[in-house]
Amino acid sequence: MANRLQGKVAVVMGAGSIGAGWGNGKATAVVFAREGAQVVCVDVNESAANETVDIIRGEGFDATALYADVTRSDDIKAVVDATLAKYGRIDVLDNNVGIVSTGGVVETTEAEWDRVFDINLKSCFLAMKHVVPVMQRQGGGSIINISSIASIRDSGVAYVTYSASKAAMNHMTRTTAAQYAQDNIRVNAVLPGLMKTPMVERTAGMAAEYAGGDVEAMWRKRDSQVPMGHMGEAWDVAYAALFLASDESRYVTGIELLVDGGIALKFA
Repeated sequence: MANRLQGKVAVVMGAGSIGAGWGNGKATAVVFAREGAQVVCVDVNESAANETVDIIRGEGFDATALYADVTRSDDIKAVVDATLAKYGRIDVLDNNVGIVSTGGVVETTEAEWDRVFDINLKSCFLAMKHVVPVMQRQGGGSIINISSIASIRDSGVAYVTYSASKAAMNHMTRTTAAQYAQDNIRVNAVLPGLMKTPMVERTAGMAAEYAGGDVEAMWRKRDSQVPMGHMGEAWDVAYAALFLASDESRYVTGIELLVDGGIALKFA
């Protein structure tokens, strides 16, 4: 199958990668473009967004890079306005922004709680707040919120801000899906499992939680936790998002799509 998003305009929040390699948002933006979408790549790191756009344009497809601090309503509105000015519509919104901060309820400061919730949850709220009216006017659209299996299972890693913010994202996805189903706006969540991405590698505390700071040892341990025997890649998340963005999922809304190699079957 090809051109599954032909004629659609997709906005990917968090389309840059925090480091070398492929993050979920970067891979999703590229997959969307390869499938025919005109892609707006949004990131707080302009050079990272431009790198994604350069890859897409280098393959002969259409993309635009925009800066936004997605915790700021004015920045989100500016992205929506710029997208409408250039492309005239928004058919797909992929909310991929997220950070991990380790620590339980005792260790986490109030300031860190607020910071993670702003980035992980408020950003998703603001993006939907500004995009839903656009989709209502044009007769529908698809919103994909990138959550995590940490939202439904204890992974053994103490990161209360991450798991709680992603759990809240799940329920916001469900309630928003129910509210706007009559407008042909579908809202779904993708729940990645243990992924090998630059964000995981660069998150302070993750390697320490897993393997005393040894990144390679962390990768091996994470591989061993997964029933399939290995972590997932950004492309796995991207193709799940592609299904939810495409008309193939036109009768699918309010779901939590696990992309985890079966690990949620094991976590207690």
